[in-house]
Amino acid sequence: MPKKWLSPFEVETPKGCEGWQEMYPSYYLFSEERKDFENNRAWYCDALHHPEPMAPFDLILPECWQIALSQYNSRIFPAPAAMGIDHRLINGYIYISPNPITDEELINRRKEQFIERTRYYYENWEALYRIWKKKIISLINELKDIEIGTLPEIENEDMVKDAIGVSSGYNLLVKYNRLIENMFKAWQYHSEFANIGYASYLAFMTFCKSAFPEIDEQTAARMISAIELDVLKPDGELRKLAKLSLQLNVDDKIIGMVDSESTPEKILNELREDENGRLWVESFEKARDPWFYFSVGMGNFYHKHRAWNDDLTIPLRAIADYIKMAKRGESIDRPFDELRKQRDEITKGYRELLSSIEEKDTFDQLLKTGRTSFPFLENHVFYVEHWHHAIFWNKIRDIGKLLVENDFLENSEDVMMLHHSEIRQLLFELVTSWSVGSPARAPYYLPEKIKRRKDILERLKEWTPLPVVGKMPEVITDPYIIMMWGITSERLDTWSEQEEEGKVKGAAGSPGIGVGVARVIRSIDKLNEVKEGEVLVCPATSPSWGVIFTKINALVTDTGGIMSHAAIVAREHNLPAVVGTGKGTSIIKTGDKIKVDGNTGIVEILERA
Repeated sequence: MPKKWLSPFEVETPKGCEGWQEMYPSYYLFSEERKDFENNRAWYCDALHHPEPMAPFDLILPECWQIALSQYNSRIFPAPAAMGIDHRLINGYIYISPNPITDEELINRRKEQFIERTRYYYENWEALYRIWKKKIISLINELKDIEIGTLPEIENEDMVKDAIGVSSGYNLLVKYNRLIENMFKAWQYHSEFANIGYASYLAFMTFCKSAFPEIDEQTAARMISAIELDVLKPDGELRKLAKLSLQLNVDDKIIGMVDSESTPEKILNELREDENGRLWVESFEKARDPWFYFSVGMGNFYHKHRAWNDDLTIPLRAIADYIKMAKRGESIDRPFDELRKQRDEITKGYRELLSSIEEKDTFDQLLKTGRTSFPFLENHVFYVEHWHHAIFWNKIRDIGKLLVENDFLENSEDVMMLHHSEIRQLLFELVTSWSVGSPARAPYYLPEKIKRRKDILERLKEWTPLPVVGKMPEVITDPYIIMMWGITSERLDTWSEQEEEGKVKGAAGSPGIGVGVARVIRSIDKLNEVKEGEVLVCPATSPSWGVIFTKINALVTDTGGIMSHAAIVAREHNLPAVVGTGKGTSIIKTGDKIKVDGNTGIVEILERA
């Protein structure tokens, strides 16, 4: 990559995608009115959360998290040197840019507020976290209770006899507003602990680098690891069900039916025909709520990433894979005890290097705070991005079904081709048409509009987004950007340099060295192509890819830092990983033999395919 990055205004639109901007609200687009401001900052492609172009309705996710994350940084727990994170779209891809604070007087003033407010959360973390769980589960239950219903030909007479006073049309508009409000509120909760959780980790990391100048980031990260996490329970449930199948002697039956591609309904019904099978199915059904509200993709950041509950072939195949591993004599348990032993040995060794009681006390306090806050940093992903979102997307599909019933759409999935503000207008038009008895206008123009948007999105998937555009920043101060995305001044220098032939540089995400044939995967629907012993190379990964981590030999990602999902889950699986390479999926090709050094952050191409 050249030293001078392209201006966001210089990026060309792919052929056939002209007018893509029409799909999105104006505030998400680069514009002439803000050109000076937008040209004088760096914009990073957020392949960590959004590796594919955004369908119009999917934009609700970045809209929600931009506001939620930023407000906690800027207005609630005022980060001393960082405000919020700006968003823009380039060819349908999300680009982000943090707003730094450089005024020393303002930094010091915000620092005092930050310390005072975060201290309260750190000192009461466990109690506040229990309250948080109740809040988010209550919100999920509220979401479940929203039933879209239909618009009847004639209202039920109870409307009159009970003097209800409002119609089904009114209720439909209210319910849609409740859905959107529920999503925004979920992300308010999502970010309540997140920023200060990463800040606690960053404080521990900063202390370690000062006290132990030669320590690498992943070693410090391993001292805050090997902790039981809710986000790993879905995969844990699959492992338990695999073990149970062996105990009940239904393992061969499950493997046979899964391998023969029987439908989930047929598999479960056949298992119910005998007592042991019924016992197994009962355990399977019990695990489904909530643990099978788990997305196969990037935490339901896209509507197309369905949950296991939407397609039970996914968990059944994974269970069958675990059964096969167990029957080969391989352990299907996570190496938790081994990881915790390694963690404690590393922690003890570094603590003993500290010479003063004051240093040891500081180390102990920062370590305790980091370990206390760490579970939220991963667990909130399950509660919000998987459990909540899996239900939310299906509620929006119910809106789509209603629009199909009234001839506004041809397919219920087409609702995702509309921004949430456009759907509100359509529902108002639908209710107006239903109330008045006149034909609506939307059915005449909407099908062609949807078709055009689908075509543009398919073409945009073929475009490879640049990792960064704009101007090199003077300083990066946002803790979230550093810890989650792994964007640091050093990393930007690496992205700006010409890569050494045959090598790709990133961050050392998880220790160890792995050698194998590369499998480049840019989309979740291609994940089944990964073969045993290969090295997975992808834009980013997610904890929901649990079974993949037992198949691959190493991991390489384009984006992410030491606390990204890819790095954390790789460490939990003792899997070598290099994250945040910026362009690994562009340089490495499927079939290349590569060496992944999770100790140095270097990926070497040993042999081209």
